[in-house]
Amino acid sequence: MRRPDPTAIAGAAKPGAAGGRQKTLLAASSLLRPRLPRILAAIALGVLSLGSALALAGVSAWLITRAWQMPPVLDLSVAVVAVRTFAISRGVLHYCERLATHDTALRAAGTARAQVYHRLAHGPASAAVRHRSGELVARVGADVDTLADVLVRALVPMGVAAVLALAAIVAVAAISPPAATVLAICLLVAGVVAPRLAGRAAATQEEIARQHHSERDTSAMIALEHAPELRVAGILPDVIAESQRRQHAWGDALDAATRPAAIAAAVPTAAIGASVLGAVVAGIGLAPTVAPTTLAILMLLPLSAFEAMTPLPAAAVQLTRSRIAARRLLDLAPAHRPAPPMKSPPRPVGTGRLSVDVCSGHADSARSTRVRLDLPPGARLAVTGASGSGKTTLLMTLAGLTPALHGTATLDEAELSQLDERELRSAVAFFAEDAHIFATTIRDNLLVVRGDCRDDELAAALHAVGLGGWLAGLPEGLSTVLIGGAQAVSAGQRRRLLLARAVLSPARIVLLDEPTEHLDAIDAEGILRDLLAPDSGLMSGDRTVVVATHHLPKGLRCPELRIE
Repeated sequence: MRRPDPTAIAGAAKPGAAGGRQKTLLAASSLLRPRLPRILAAIALGVLSLGSALALAGVSAWLITRAWQMPPVLDLSVAVVAVRTFAISRGVLHYCERLATHDTALRAAGTARAQVYHRLAHGPASAAVRHRSGELVARVGADVDTLADVLVRALVPMGVAAVLALAAIVAVAAISPPAATVLAICLLVAGVVAPRLAGRAAATQEEIARQHHSERDTSAMIALEHAPELRVAGILPDVIAESQRRQHAWGDALDAATRPAAIAAAVPTAAIGASVLGAVVAGIGLAPTVAPTTLAILMLLPLSAFEAMTPLPAAAVQLTRSRIAARRLLDLAPAHRPAPPMKSPPRPVGTGRLSVDVCSGHADSARSTRVRLDLPPGARLAVTGASGSGKTTLLMTLAGLTPALHGTATLDEAELSQLDERELRSAVAFFAEDAHIFATTIRDNLLVVRGDCRDDELAAALHAVGLGGWLAGLPEGLSTVLIGGAQAVSAGQRRRLLLARAVLSPARIVLLDEPTEHLDAIDAEGILRDLLAPDSGLMSGDRTVVVATHHLPKGLRCPELRIE
């Protein structure tokens, strides 16, 4: 897997790319769909919480200075009660703000995940199949959470900081305009300059860190999904070690991305010192003309004003991470654009002729396969070749899931790339050897290919693929829940269950990738004969069947395409 060019990543962080970055987050807002009233409520609670801290600093400064003058106790009673009120309300309001913010973020994350699933389900299948399972897990899992964190760790803190900064400047300006000017400059440095430095520094490294994260998840998923085969081959420890290595590389990359942000995080502390120093200088000039209590407020108020600025460098880093996550999610599940009105009625597909003259393969691979085929309705074809020769890629190209390197593939003289996604899926179906078994009932696992099947049709399909005895032995029959998904069945049962999906599929052109893997030689030969014979017992004679396999049974009279 190629790593991104750091120079290109750094270019994305330059000011000239700001418009593109903002557009990315705005486009991703259609996934989150946050509710504005909830966000405003969270910001309001945050303002009240830190406003209580600001008021607490001012009232405490007045109380301490006034108590030094030893007035009657009753003169201090109101201030004492106010200090207690602000101290308690600060914690209570901060807790309420956390509740409101996290409630908004969790709701948005759930909405975003549902939106991604919906777009994947109703969009082109090629958007998902071009990614490995580990990459999909990373994007639908961690990237959605990272995108939703922009509400908690960026948007709300920035809103609170803007309101508190304005309030603090106005309060200090009422005492000393010069001190307010110094405070405004220092707040600008802490609230704008420091976060911008943190965000730009993190942007050059975060994409690489995210790439390590994706590679780690991919290695882990390979180890989890193919552990038996890897153990037999003796390379499972190497795959696990590679996953651990990528985990360490991911951690190192994240550390490298955090170091520049840590420097920027120190800038607010320096700004606090500068603002306090400015207040001291202004206070010295005001000392002969104002009360000591006013001077005390002028000294302590800037300290609380910067409390809202402290999270902003981390907010800028979060914006960078959320922007990258948004770009990856939009790449995986782009927004659907309405199709242009058709000038002619939809082309009838599903029972026609599949003709291809393509070069299949991956753009970043040195291997490619040139294929010319003409498959009329009811044709049978076996695609054979060694592992890694490109059989699966060819089948995915025939199904329109992977674009051909060059050439054309047509169905009834209509190019596959020009067909509506639903039309194409109703006509051509690809069944992968590692298709997912869901942790739900057997019935639901079969209904994923055709939702209107009756139970007797489902049972007949299971009997046809050799699972009739297994089904009869289950206490709840089709309602039996496969706890753990594929872990609830043997490798052979899993293969037959996937084959039953193909039997039930309404598609007229069926592309099967290694349908007999993990079956014993006798059963595998029988199933291949049933699939590829003209009078197939599994597939009706008017359905086109293409099977990718390592070997063919002897004496089977079937057209064969050998891929070297």
